[in-house]
Amino acid sequence: MKRYARFYLVIPLLVITGFLFNSISATSVQGPIIQLIVEEAIGPATDDYIKRALETATESNAEIVIIQMDTPGGLDSAMRGIIKNIASSTVPVATYVAPTGARAASAGTYILYASHIAAMAPGTNLGAATPVKIGGISPPTPGKSGKDKQSKDDQPMWKPGGDVNGDVNETAMQNKLINDAVAYIRSLAELRGRNKEWAEKAVREAASLPAAEALKLNVIDILAISMADLLKQIDGREVDIHGQKRTINTTGLPLTKIDPDWRSRLLSVITNPNIAYILMLVGIYGLILEFSNPGAMVPGTIGAISLLLALYAFQLLPINYAGMGLILLGIGLMVGEAFAPSFGVLGIGGVISFVIGSIILMDTEAPGFGIDISVIITFAFTSALIFIFVVGMAFKARRRPVVSGLEGLIGGEATVVNDFDHKGTVTIHSENWQAVSDTPLHKNQQVKVIDVKGLTLQVEPFGSSIQEDES
Repeated sequence: MKRYARFYLVIPLLVITGFLFNSISATSVQGPIIQLIVEEAIGPATDDYIKRALETATESNAEIVIIQMDTPGGLDSAMRGIIKNIASSTVPVATYVAPTGARAASAGTYILYASHIAAMAPGTNLGAATPVKIGGISPPTPGKSGKDKQSKDDQPMWKPGGDVNGDVNETAMQNKLINDAVAYIRSLAELRGRNKEWAEKAVREAASLPAAEALKLNVIDILAISMADLLKQIDGREVDIHGQKRTINTTGLPLTKIDPDWRSRLLSVITNPNIAYILMLVGIYGLILEFSNPGAMVPGTIGAISLLLALYAFQLLPINYAGMGLILLGIGLMVGEAFAPSFGVLGIGGVISFVIGSIILMDTEAPGFGIDISVIITFAFTSALIFIFVVGMAFKARRRPVVSGLEGLIGGEATVVNDFDHKGTVTIHSENWQAVSDTPLHKNQQVKVIDVKGLTLQVEPFGSSIQEDES
């Protein structure tokens, strides 16, 4: 009995031990190292790509996410979205500016500062983080070497609290943008323990740094010649994740590359300002052609889809609605020229309005988010040709009398084949037709077709209507 009692006691102990062993093993399992590639301007598609990749990294218990970056900058809204995702991530994020010749300019500098680990390859650079809008912002220029004061001729076009050109409102807006950007990048530098003074200089003076100097000034943490070198240097490094210290272990872990999926690629295509602009115009043209020729279906369908895609892209991009209004006004004026010829006044005005609206449509000077001038000029002249000539000719053709089919017979001139009193035969368009008449007709008499009933024409002698009216 004692032997059986011991057996029954051993079984629960084995089960408990097994559960404990499995739980310890599960917690000790390390996920992969995830690599992301950013080689374009920072935009909505980049934000979506990094956000979804960080979610995947969390689900797979990844050890670290490495963003390999080469960017000229991008949109402020997308940059802030990426930084929020990095800050809230439970997986450490390292941003690596590579390969040689790459850069992390403007928005890329902010993302580099926000990352848990900032690394660069030799021959790369970062900086030039001054925010820009339409018209640009001229950063303050330092005084001449050895002098604290500047002469009147050396005064910068931009300075805190005033504008030498007298545009106080514009200067106030510039001050707000600069000060907001300075406060933002200093807070990121303080969060990660990096150089705050140079971060402010990168915003106020658009300063830039090569990789080696960035390491000396504590702007970055690591200078790595390759991905393998980077993984070796961050192995055993300690980072702060939401107030808790975490040691990174990269030894023997696989490097998994996550490419943008179809959704991110589609978003990247339609949020390209040139593509969004073309989609908008295709949508407008399609709907105009559908309304001018109801029942065509194809222009209306393509136009509706294109316009909806363009509107979706525009709500993610910085759009100047005055530019949008000028484009619509220009199209309206060109259509007006087709309906009511004005010796080119409406047409020329429409083209000018269309071009100006297209140029100012994108309310940013961020690199990679402008509309190419060649696209604007091409569509301006194409639009003028379509609306002034093609659409104009189509509407003129619709106002012409019908010259074919049964409707084309009405009002036509026919010749009587043989004498008849009520019903007989007439010739019109080299064809013989059955005809009826309320008055007797004679051979070779010219008559007018006044109606068509089935395959029978109703005719009357020329001048009979006038005689009836006079009587």
